[in-house]
Amino acid sequence: MTQLPPPSAKKLGLVIDLDTCVGCHACVVSCKGWNTENYGAPLSDQDAYGANPSGTFLNRVHSYEVQPAQGEAQLIHFPKSCLHCEDAPCVTVCPTGASYKRADDGIVLVNESDCIGCGLCAWACPYGARELDAKEGVMKKCTLCVDRIYNENLPEEDRQPACVRTCPAGARHFGDLGDPDSDVSQLVAERGGFDLMPEQGTKPVNKYLPPRPKDEMPEFDVLAPYLEPVASDGKGFVGWLDKALSALPGGAK
Repeated sequence: MTQLPPPSAKKLGLVIDLDTCVGCHACVVSCKGWNTENYGAPLSDQDAYGANPSGTFLNRVHSYEVQPAQGEAQLIHFPKSCLHCEDAPCVTVCPTGASYKRADDGIVLVNESDCIGCGLCAWACPYGARELDAKEGVMKKCTLCVDRIYNENLPEEDRQPACVRTCPAGARHFGDLGDPDSDVSQLVAERGGFDLMPEQGTKPVNKYLPPRPKDEMPEFDVLAPYLEPVASDGKGFVGWLDKALSALPGGAK
């Protein structure tokens, strides 16, 4: 079985704002594209255009209707991928050492050449963040785009996970959650960021920001502005046009 390294001072991870995510799936598409074209074996699809399509994804977005104690129901979009847990059970159950946690930045990865596809890591993960690639026969998971974030050949603004770089709503943030002064740590402190399923004791690095309460929308008639009189004083071009039309045969008197 694989041993976990001592907790690292640097903890790279994601902060996801559930108040801002619009469920557009841009992060899912960009993740699939980047990892299929650049990292390891491609993320395969089976019967992509058939009746029962399936495929391997490292990031998925789930949508839930939530009824707060007060106010109207809300639709919450919930992105989920590997949370790069500090006490990662997917690592300790791996019989070949293929699943491991990096000692320098805390990222959890899979060495695909050593993976035998036994699926123990998927059973151990309480978040369902691992998927077996049916074509390659190995386990796949979010890598935090290690081939991007440390790639000095890329512009500085591109050295972040593809999902973060792509999100049009700015709902995804990347940084060092082990540094209390980092932007992501400050964001978690200001917004009350929380762990997903803390009762599991895995100490996930990734954090979620809760959705803000939505004020009740006042009732209004969307057609009202269009049903109001166009001109009430009879002045200007509209007033002249009204008089001109009235003077035509059959016009209003």
